[in-house]
Amino acid sequence: MQDLAGETVALPAHPARIADLWFAHNELLVMLGGAGYIRMTVDRPETTPWMFKLAPVLHQATQIRGQANPEALLAEGIDLAFVSSPRSALPFRRLGIPTLAMEFQDAEGLMQAVSLTADAIGSTAAQTVARRYNHELVQVMAGLHQRLGGLTEAQRPRVLHIESLVPLRVDGGGTLIDQWIHLAGGRNAAASVKGSKQPVDFEQVLAWQPDIIIVGASAAKTDQVAANAWWQSLPAVRQGRVYRDPLGIFPWDRYGSEFLLQLQWAAKILHPERFRDLDMPAVAHRFYADYFLHDLSEADIRRMLQGMPPAS
Repeated sequence: MQDLAGETVALPAHPARIADLWFAHNELLVMLGGAGYIRMTVDRPETTPWMFKLAPVLHQATQIRGQANPEALLAEGIDLAFVSSPRSALPFRRLGIPTLAMEFQDAEGLMQAVSLTADAIGSTAAQTVARRYNHELVQVMAGLHQRLGGLTEAQRPRVLHIESLVPLRVDGGGTLIDQWIHLAGGRNAAASVKGSKQPVDFEQVLAWQPDIIIVGASAAKTDQVAANAWWQSLPAVRQGRVYRDPLGIFPWDRYGSEFLLQLQWAAKILHPERFRDLDMPAVAHRFYADYFLHDLSEADIRRMLQGMPPAS
């Protein structure tokens, strides 16, 4: 089997002991029914609380903090590992551990990652879910294009996506974040900066003059932006268009399957007049019921949309 970096890797037919060493990828395994196979994970209840709420079996997995030790995976009998980059895969492959590099930067890469993960699990049920998810994602993107494809450049607001406020880091061009901003009918104010989590100073933000600011769920609260005298000079802050990203099994804005939800949420944030009929709580409720087999309460969905963890 070829991973997303094009490397051919020999895999067991039905891996039973998986180490998932890329934070974003764990939720793909959970969605595809593979949570019970995860014996080692880099995710933790304090950083991804919804993941552990919807997949409590992960509490039984070894939670890796810091750099994963290849010898520890070998001792644990790991028969498949997932990592982000080809470079990250090398230490594990040297010890004979089948390892797949899964990093992607766009929707096409996400769909390939979903399909590849289902094939790696070797389950017909996983492959069925993967096909259904990919089909729905294509439909959602087509629907957004139908509603927003005719927008002029001037009708597309300048959107700044902030991954961290202290230190100040933004998501630039060539990223999945850049793509969902565009698909949702916006322009990435930071498109000239390439890559995700890029450090910038406030002078650069001031030059961009964003119309809308979206703050990642893992960053500080949005009221810290609105209360800052420097930030109050920006159009987004003056017009009250500063938003906090939803927090789900993984942050919606980043590299997971909730990208499907982020697209719709962002489109409604950017163009509320064009998406009055879009009921995001209902969309989110159905998504988690369909793909994660959980009937979340209205309170749960509300907390997710507000970027909050589960109620204690």
